[in-house]
Amino acid sequence: MRSRLVSGPSARGTRLGSVGTHAVLALGAVVMIFPFVWQVLTAFKSQAEAIAVPVTILPAEWRWDTFREVFTVLPFFDQLRNTALVAVARTLGQLLLCSLAAYAFARLRFPGRNVVFALFLSVLMVPSQLLILPQYEIMADLGLLNTIPVLILPGLFSAFGTFLLRQFFMTIPNEIEEAALLDGASRLRIYWSIMLPLVRPALAALAVITLMNAWNDLLWPLVVNTDPTVMPISAGLTTLQGQFATNYPVLMAGSLLASLPMLVVYLVLQRQFVQGIALSGTKG
Repeated sequence: MRSRLVSGPSARGTRLGSVGTHAVLALGAVVMIFPFVWQVLTAFKSQAEAIAVPVTILPAEWRWDTFREVFTVLPFFDQLRNTALVAVARTLGQLLLCSLAAYAFARLRFPGRNVVFALFLSVLMVPSQLLILPQYEIMADLGLLNTIPVLILPGLFSAFGTFLLRQFFMTIPNEIEEAALLDGASRLRIYWSIMLPLVRPALAALAVITLMNAWNDLLWPLVVNTDPTVMPISAGLTTLQGQFATNYPVLMAGSLLASLPMLVVYLVLQRQFVQGIALSGTKG
């Protein structure tokens, strides 16, 4: 009886704490999803409703013609294809180059390894905006402005991706690699056939992060591309913003269509993404 009396208030406190935690999380979820909901509602409004004061939440008439107008004011399919090409190329490049570098830093022994890796990590402390001018000059000297390759090349490598994959490679037991070496496998064979399958969650997490960053990249495409036919969709949508007025329903409709592929990718790879990020915080 005494144990029940002691455990009763404690159990009620635990339940209240759980309810409070879920309430806070639910409120946070509502706050985070509200901009997306507002984007969807605005896409179905007229221009007058979108800029009306006081603000109207639901459209008086659900208009679908804003989605058709996106394809008339933009080369939408061309820009969507450019975005997909750039995103896939960057993702594959980072998966290959970052995993090679991470394997070298984690499993190979060579002079100055820790110093070189520290220099790699120092890149994370440099704002990416500071690299735009030298990268622009390099691409201009190569004659790549207003082309698709200029959007791909600067994003083929990532210091963050190298660090993430290195943490995973370091957790693999040395005995696996030693057994493969005794069997006559080369380092490249060990990397490709043994190590990469073992770090699949980290590769999936890096793939999702890189794909989303490449899909949403805006500043670099605006700097190096002025031809709408070679712009990604993120830069193309900025052309819908006028100097004196902006057609917000069309802009929101275009943004909604552009975000749907990434939403599908995230839903498909959600488990691998969460698992990779969670494990990267506990491995090391």
